[in-house]
Amino acid sequence: MAPRPKSTSVARIKTGSFERRLTLTRAGLFAGTRMASHMATNWFGSKDRRDARHRAMLSSQAQFLVDELGKLKGSVVKIGQVMALYGEHFLPEEVTEALHTLEDQTTWLEWPSIERVLKDELGAQRLAELEVDPDPIGAASLGQVHRARRRSDGLELVLKVQYPGVDEAVDSDLNSVAQLLRVARLVSFGPEFNDWLEEVRDMMHREVDYRLEAQTTEKFRQMLLDDPRFVVPRVLEEYCTVHVIASTYEQGHSVSSVAVRELPLERRSELGRAALELFFRELFVWGEIQTDPNFGNYRIRIAGENGADTRHDQIVLLDFGAVQAYSAKFLDPVIQMIRASYEGDLEAVIDGGVKLRFMNPDWPDDVLEKFGAVCMSVLEPLSRDRSNWPDYAVNDKGEYRWKQSDLPSRVARQAARSAISRYFKVPPKEFVFLNRKLIGVYTFIAVLNAEFNGEDLLRKYLYDDPGTPDASSTSQITNA
Repeated sequence: MAPRPKSTSVARIKTGSFERRLTLTRAGLFAGTRMASHMATNWFGSKDRRDARHRAMLSSQAQFLVDELGKLKGSVVKIGQVMALYGEHFLPEEVTEALHTLEDQTTWLEWPSIERVLKDELGAQRLAELEVDPDPIGAASLGQVHRARRRSDGLELVLKVQYPGVDEAVDSDLNSVAQLLRVARLVSFGPEFNDWLEEVRDMMHREVDYRLEAQTTEKFRQMLLDDPRFVVPRVLEEYCTVHVIASTYEQGHSVSSVAVRELPLERRSELGRAALELFFRELFVWGEIQTDPNFGNYRIRIAGENGADTRHDQIVLLDFGAVQAYSAKFLDPVIQMIRASYEGDLEAVIDGGVKLRFMNPDWPDDVLEKFGAVCMSVLEPLSRDRSNWPDYAVNDKGEYRWKQSDLPSRVARQAARSAISRYFKVPPKEFVFLNRKLIGVYTFIAVLNAEFNGEDLLRKYLYDDPGTPDASSTSQITNA
């Protein structure tokens, strides 16, 4: 049986709306009182000392609130995690740093509570068909995963079980967290923040809709069925309900595991190319993008290991709860900016940014040009003009070294040094989620320590027929 996770367990989750609101209200009032007292007394000393005290207070406030959120689990923790990933445009750095610690929380619900959910959802007769491991193999904020075996044929499967009451608490939890941030004076409310908050609300409702996730999983499985580089679990409808998803168990290594790290460079690079092309297919062909960059959603299956396909290393895709469908109204300007960046057309990049409403035609020309240049630099590993590649980002074969390039950090520093920050406030919510996806893809490739140029893949999706997988990426494993 699977080993028990190194974490703490709880017998129940506070799911009553009154109970949860009371806890959050108490936390908010306490934090608000602390901040008001700090603001009233932080008038003395030099500006540097006042700033230092204020930053320390923000850190203290943020950690206090994170501790309170963590006690509630459920959608509250998920909301905090989402704000850590996407809230840097709204929240102080000290707050996002503290919220990131929520990602490490692996508190799990004890088996008797999970067993009750399974009996209520599946019925005693259907559940008796399965031998379920009472120890979870994974625990997250909205639910946990248990391995199981079907008694009739020995089929191995996993059951993703949603915590009781989580789906009903999404709206009240989100409203309470937003109110908590306001009372604690950690965020300034405005149209942009409210718009973004509603996007988080929509995303949360999608993530707790297990029927929708099951349908999306099967849809992606069908779309990738003929691509041997990917594995998507098969959904077992007979064990699926509103609060339970059953799918085949798909073994694999974590992306950062020693086994993956020790693969030959050529094979790690092929996995990186596969990840990049999957993103291009999501963006250019399907218009549906898995927006959660969490590496826990991916596994690497090594060719020939434990009965795996002997011809290909494969990426196992595990979670489709955060798939976002984008409209052509949004994607067309995005693709325009990508194409213009590839072609070196700064004016068209700026025009695409204006259409997406995160650039304003009234800005000074130099700001628009600097912003456009930052956007273009994001495509560095996909560029046909390699003259500006740093020496340390290129290997002796002229291939891009994704990890060594440190591209995301360089782009962030470039943006921070320019005049952009004085004009660029809050991007459209769609852009925030798409940007995080791109950073996630780049980071995935960097963790693989892959080395390859992505220009041919991008060119294929910009100008050629993207209907078939990249031929070079589906080549058979050699003795390399």
